[in-house]
Amino acid sequence: MKIILREDVANLGKAGEVANVRDGYGRNYLLPQGKAVRADEKSLRRLEHDKRVIFQKQAKLKASAEAVAQKLGGMQITVARKVGEQDKLYGSVTTHDIAAEVAKNGLELGHSAFQLAEPIKNLGTFDVPVKLDAGVTAAVKVWVVAE
Repeated sequence: MKIILREDVANLGKAGEVANVRDGYGRNYLLPQGKAVRADEKSLRRLEHDKRVIFQKQAKLKASAEAVAQKLGGMQITVARKVGEQDKLYGSVTTHDIAAEVAKNGLELGHSAFQLAEPIKNLGTFDVPVKLDAGVTAAVKVWVVAE
């Protein structure tokens, strides 16, 4: 099935591109979610107009994501945890903990935006990458201190 993407879809393509997908994926996921439209003659003619609209939408998303990235760039989060012998944490600091601390500073982000390879289990300073919309990334400095 040929479709025209209305927004970016991971591992498939960017908004405005024509893609070939399996019928079930197109019918059951992309079309009902509004992420794509069928690529017939009428929709192909509208593609040029839609591209302009899509690019304007992406520009707005990117501008807002860059504004959030600037706020995150200067943000420093302090997380206090109980420690045992040799400064090992009881438990760990996860993306949920970091998202909660960022929310306390007035910026609501889902925990999945924070890209930790594994939970933090030691005291110290860590730069945690944050993946925002439109391919914009930032980093938050996280201080893990003893309680």
